[in-house]
Amino acid sequence: MIVIEKEHHFTMIPQHDHADISAQIVAHWKNNFLLRSKLREEADWAIRQHDRAWIPLDQSPKWNEDKNRPYSFIDYPLKEKLAAYQRGIEEVAGQSLYAGMLCSMHYASFFPKDSKDPFILSFLDKEKERQRELYGWMEMDIPYDIYDLHFRRLQFCDDLSLYVCMQEPGTPKEREISWFKNGFRQSFDFAPEGMIAHWVDDSRVSVQPFPFERSFEIDIPFRNVSKDFINQAGLEEAFQKTEINTKTIAFVKAE
Repeated sequence: MIVIEKEHHFTMIPQHDHADISAQIVAHWKNNFLLRSKLREEADWAIRQHDRAWIPLDQSPKWNEDKNRPYSFIDYPLKEKLAAYQRGIEEVAGQSLYAGMLCSMHYASFFPKDSKDPFILSFLDKEKERQRELYGWMEMDIPYDIYDLHFRRLQFCDDLSLYVCMQEPGTPKEREISWFKNGFRQSFDFAPEGMIAHWVDDSRVSVQPFPFERSFEIDIPFRNVSKDFINQAGLEEAFQKTEINTKTIAFVKAE
């Protein structure tokens, strides 16, 4: 769950809804940057499904007593989160070996390989082995540069979706969250120094260099869950009974 605290409510966006925005983003990727193929279709499907691990968790959001707010995807209890990651990867891999490998790579990238946490180390070991198995079961020998490109594209679309979901529309660059203030971490042939986004106003985001065929709009679904409602009914009921609203954001070329 993406959670933004306001004075009287929490803005909450389920992770799978954010992943759907990632899929809308990648659907506009310039064709001359990556030719369409069956492999690209599976890579695009991985982007749409990359957060399906969160579906059951976000249907029943949990309250963080220490922070007095709902748990977000950032601070959700680690053991439960890792178990959900593994279930999600298995579900994706059950439909596409290649998409499963990309999602496994994506989740594994969240954690440092020199972590001292036994749960993280066990997760990384299992996913490394899973990636080897999935690659071995695929019927084609995929060059490293192809699946690395698909992996970086998944991460960029994930990050750009988070950029618009985790921040207030129109946020000045100096007040952006640290993850994105200096641009995105992924580099591509057409963007060797990476890409950077700016809020042009409260409904438009510019991306430079522009990786898309044309400007386009996406709708972000969200719920403004009242703190009073949570106190009265509990978080899960308040979340489920709060109306879903949408805000429309356009991705445009830098002026």
